Amino acid sequence: MGEPAFLSEEFSNMQDPDIELFTTSGYGKNGALCVLQRSVRPQVVTTFELPGCVDMWTVIGTKDAIEDPEQDYTHAFMILSQQDSTMVLQTGLEINEVDNSGFSTQGPTVYAGNLGYNKYIIQVSQMGVRLLQGVEQVQHIPLDLGSPIVHASSADPHVVILSEDGQVILLTLRESRGQGRLSVTRPTLSLRPYIITLCAYRDVSGLFSTSLPEDEVELKSKKDIKSEESLRREVDDEDEMLYGETEVPLFEPPVIPEPSSTTVMSMIGETPWWHKYLQEVKPTYWILLTRDNGNLEIYTLPDFRLSYLVRNFGQGLRVLVDSLGAIPMPVGVSENSPPIAYDSQVREILMVALGHHGSRPLLVVRLDDELLLYQAYRYPRGYLKLRFRRLAHNILIRERRSRSRKKPIDTEQQLESHVCQLRYFSNIAGYNGVFICGPYPHWLFLTSRGELRTHPMGIDGAVTCFAPFHNINCPQGFLYFNKKAELRIGVLPTHLSYDAPWPVRKVPLRCTPHFATYHLESKTYCVVTSLAEPTNKYYKFNGEDKELTVEERDDRFPFPAQERFSILLFSPVSWEVIPNTKMELEEWEHVTCLKNVSLAYEGTRSGLKGYIAVGTNYNYGEDITSRGRILIFDIIEVVPEPGQPLTKNRFKMVYSKEQKGPVTAITHVLGFLVSAVGQKIYIWQLKDNDLVGVAFIDTNIYIHQLLSIKSLILVADVYKSISLLRFQEEYRTLSLVSRDFRPSEVYTCEFLLDNTQMGFLVADGDKNVVLYMYQPESRESFGGQRLLRKADFHLGQHINTFFRIRCKMPENFADKKYLQGAEKRHITMFATLDGGLGYVLPVPEKTYRRLLMLQNVLVNHIAHTGGLNPKAFRTYKSATKLLSNPARGIIDGELVWLFLGLPTSEKQEVAKKIGTKVDEIADDLADIERLTAHF
Repeated sequence: MGEPAFLSEEFSNMQDPDIELFTTSGYGKNGALCVLQRSVRPQVVTTFELPGCVDMWTVIGTKDAIEDPEQDYTHAFMILSQQDSTMVLQTGLEINEVDNSGFSTQGPTVYAGNLGYNKYIIQVSQMGVRLLQGVEQVQHIPLDLGSPIVHASSADPHVVILSEDGQVILLTLRESRGQGRLSVTRPTLSLRPYIITLCAYRDVSGLFSTSLPEDEVELKSKKDIKSEESLRREVDDEDEMLYGETEVPLFEPPVIPEPSSTTVMSMIGETPWWHKYLQEVKPTYWILLTRDNGNLEIYTLPDFRLSYLVRNFGQGLRVLVDSLGAIPMPVGVSENSPPIAYDSQVREILMVALGHHGSRPLLVVRLDDELLLYQAYRYPRGYLKLRFRRLAHNILIRERRSRSRKKPIDTEQQLESHVCQLRYFSNIAGYNGVFICGPYPHWLFLTSRGELRTHPMGIDGAVTCFAPFHNINCPQGFLYFNKKAELRIGVLPTHLSYDAPWPVRKVPLRCTPHFATYHLESKTYCVVTSLAEPTNKYYKFNGEDKELTVEERDDRFPFPAQERFSILLFSPVSWEVIPNTKMELEEWEHVTCLKNVSLAYEGTRSGLKGYIAVGTNYNYGEDITSRGRILIFDIIEVVPEPGQPLTKNRFKMVYSKEQKGPVTAITHVLGFLVSAVGQKIYIWQLKDNDLVGVAFIDTNIYIHQLLSIKSLILVADVYKSISLLRFQEEYRTLSLVSRDFRPSEVYTCEFLLDNTQMGFLVADGDKNVVLYMYQPESRESFGGQRLLRKADFHLGQHINTFFRIRCKMPENFADKKYLQGAEKRHITMFATLDGGLGYVLPVPEKTYRRLLMLQNVLVNHIAHTGGLNPKAFRTYKSATKLLSNPARGIIDGELVWLFLGLPTSEKQEVAKKIGTKVDEIADDLADIERLTAHF
């Protein structure tokens, strides 16, 4: 973990430190460093304080139509809607307010956007619509519908408007003699059940179609016709297997294959199969609207023909099916059907064409405290040949509310409740997608690669409104308001790739990275790498000492590879090696451990100081005794070379001496250095650039990891599990406190902290995670000699590193009922050899019981992936037979998180079986998500 080099100063005084993850990955020429950030951190260009703004749009103000989407354009105007007025700002080299223009500024604006290939601007206010070209008004249409306009949506050249009492108006742009005019039509839609929200959509994917493509029709008909001959032959084959007698001869003459469809087509002059990908799809226009009885209706534009109907739309169904072909319900019932529950009413819908050339239509649905994502796919039956399937995502927009929920009735809240929180953007840093405003803002990207990516942006708290912004000063950027009424103009940092599960920056090394550590004082990273080179030398034991032998072989002989290690210093500013800091180690010398240690410095100054400690071993072969070195470096500041500001940091060798055996692990305790040398653990004191021995203890086979908290040292053996040591400074003694008696191949270990309790997490060679605790009062611990196994879990991946970090404290932590004691609880994160990241988090007993019951119900409720039982898979697995039962005690987070993806009816059914409310489970999961939202 380390601090990011570039963080906008607006975010520098946060309660929690802002950190990024730094990992080593790859081998040989594919070796790289990965810088991971879980959340998006915008680069803020500038900030204005503008109180009272409710909504915001940016529009393009060109004089000519831009038919070519590749052509560069800039946003000319920014329209800010307030409670009782509208502010229009012109955005050029600087931002100025526009005084006398054709824009309506007397009341709040409901919607603003571009029409006619960005030639015109449309502004929808509560009582009318204006069409503008630049700042000049072209047309003004007053609309007195008996109630104010609350929502509008556009799909060029159509604009659909919704009034507060559910009336729908369609405006279409028509150009005659180069002059644009809006024509108004009032469609014949029934106003009951009440229309809640709507969305206009321009489809370029070809999926919204009433007919199937020709090739799919042919395939379907071929599948349907199965010749009687083949059926009879299948039956005969089965008879032959069962009874060994058939009427038909088994050995038939070979079947001559039919010429492929492509060759036949080319013979008869039809187009080959791949031509369909070159055809341009004609755009079609649609309107999606939801009613208060839970129906979603899709109509064609501009003639408003009902083409698709989905019942129980806001219930989170896995597949949305067309109900038009179903048995029609009596008209009277559907007209007066009661409105559905307030909680599961749809607040907003957005249909967007994402992916490569808009080929992946995505339906985003926002409920009160849930977000649903649906993707359209082709389906051969029904009037409109498509269906929608629900996509799994990890966006939690849920807020913890007080028990009594109030409906928004206040007039000020009325305006804000109609503000669109789902904002489409077409080009921000080269990406297109949807920004989700609200208390927990998220970015949703679907790139041309076709993978849906969701990234949170929690660094600035709640975002009330958002707009893309392309300008000379802010190319491909965006604007947003946070809850402190600050308007931020920002860009996405382009050095990160957002088309990944977490935003990532990959730094290629072209060699194998082994260890990495962060030096806090100098804010630099120290990395150990190695490069394999073929060698024809080796050491031979000649009875007394070793001697170097050189083998001469012919050209075709493959020589073995010899790793040559080096230590580098990286700067997080440019992610380049700081010039003149590369330190080559000796030939045959391998680095076995690297750590940033805090040692007491008894020279000219007192207190603890951070040093980089390296343990090495000379690998000469199995016949020659292993010896190693301890290297201690200080990273010092020097005067940088001219034109190279990064050269201000240098390595300074403090100590380097050979030891009696291989140095396999290193750490620090109470300002002393702890090292595992051979089969002993030594404690050293750094005095006048020399290490003085203080204490030692004999250990097991091969110690490969040492960890310390206060005066306790946790020791991991490669075969004999873990031991706990204690160093008493006043007596200068190192003693064994407790250990695990069972043999276990420990990959790595770490402390698990929960307020006053401490456990020891161990990852073993059988891909398990085991939690041990020191409980001397317990009878099974033989007076504290033995560590007790308290929990175990089969992960299915080898964990090779653990690290700890305190739970994230949300801004309003004090006034929210988060999991008790979270401020003194640590998340133990882990990384696996399969490239995965995860965490183990201690939770209070009450939460654990609720989630355990949820897990037990979900094991039977959810369809198992590949028919594999999650409970059986997560049970501790061991190559040797255990004499005790598995302890379990760890909730399977992957499984309980699936609860959030269930349809509403199933959620209620599961909660009922547990005897709790859906809200309580969802709040627990949301709390865990917020507490672990670091990086």
